[in-house]
Amino acid sequence: MAPSTNPIVNPEPDSASRRDILSKIIRVGGLSAATVAAGLWLRGRSRRPEEEVAITLKPNFLVSADSRYPQMVVVQGEDPRALVRKALESLGGVRRFIGRGDVVVIKPNIAWDRTPEQAANTNPLAVAEMVRLCLEAGAKKVRVTDVSCNEPRRCFQRSGIASAASAEGAEIVLPEEHLFRQVNLRGDVLGEWPVLEPFIAADKMINFPIAKAHSLTGVTLGMKNWYGILGGQRNRLHQHIHESLADLADFMRPTLTIIDAYRVLIRNGPVGGDLGDVELKKTLIAGTDPVALDAYAAKAFWNIAPETLLYLKLAQDRGLGKMAFDLS
Repeated sequence: MAPSTNPIVNPEPDSASRRDILSKIIRVGGLSAATVAAGLWLRGRSRRPEEEVAITLKPNFLVSADSRYPQMVVVQGEDPRALVRKALESLGGVRRFIGRGDVVVIKPNIAWDRTPEQAANTNPLAVAEMVRLCLEAGAKKVRVTDVSCNEPRRCFQRSGIASAASAEGAEIVLPEEHLFRQVNLRGDVLGEWPVLEPFIAADKMINFPIAKAHSLTGVTLGMKNWYGILGGQRNRLHQHIHESLADLADFMRPTLTIIDAYRVLIRNGPVGGDLGDVELKKTLIAGTDPVALDAYAAKAFWNIAPETLLYLKLAQDRGLGKMAFDLS
C-alpha cells in the first residue's frame, strides 16, 4: 500500500455491538464525530464539551488460553518486521488473536519527540508489521494511538510510526481533547481519569511498548505503557507510581503484549536522547502474561530481580500474571 501523504486522522464510526453499547454509555460526543485530518486538528479545539457522569467499565480484551502455545516467547533477528511475524507464529498465529471484523487498537509508546535510533518510542517497522498482520487476518480497522508527553504531532511524525503504520493501512489517531472520556478506573489509588476513547471502544487491544530504563520505577515496559491511555495531570500518579501501574494493568487487559527490544534505552530513560545510552539487542518479547513479560525484560536487560519491582508484585497479587517466566 502506498504511503499516505496525510497519515494522521481521527477514527470513523463503528457499528459492532460492543461499540454500539459503548456509544450509548458515552453521553458526550465520541468517535462518531466525522473523520478529520491533521490540518483540522492543528486549528485547535479549545472548547471541551461539558462532561457528565463518569463511565464505569473495565475493558477486557483477553483471548482464551490455549495450552498448545507458550504464554511468552523471545525472538531475535536482524529485521524488526520478521521478529513480529516469528513471535506471532510461535504464539499460534495472528488469527488466534484477531478475528474478521475486529476493530484493533495498537498502543505503541509514541510519547517523545525522538527518532527511532534514540529508542524512546516503539520501533516503527515493528508497529507497521503488526498493523499489516491484523488487517491480513480480517480486522475491520486498525488504530494506532498514544497520549504523548511531548507535542503529539511531532512525536507521531518524528518517531516514524505515523508514516510507517499508515502505509500499511492503519488509522493514526492523535490525542485530541474532544476524544477523552471521564472514566472511573475503580483502582486502589486511581479513581476518575480522562481516558482516550479508542482504548475503551475496541474489540482487541495490543500493547506494544519499547524497553527502557526509568528513573522512578527502574524500567518502563508493558505495564508502564498504559500511562499513555490517560489525559490529565499524569505526573500526579508518580506519588503512588507502583500502585498506579497495578491499577492501570488491572483496568486494561490486553489481547497481546509485545515488548520491542530491538533497541533498548539502557540508561537515562524514559526520554533519552543520547545514542550512547542505546544498546542494540535485536530482540522482541511477546505473550499473553504481561507480568511475566515485564519480569523477563527487567532481568534480561538490567539484571533486576523481578521480586524487587513492587508494581510487579502488586500485579501478581491481583492475579494479572506471574513473575516466574517459562521459555520451555
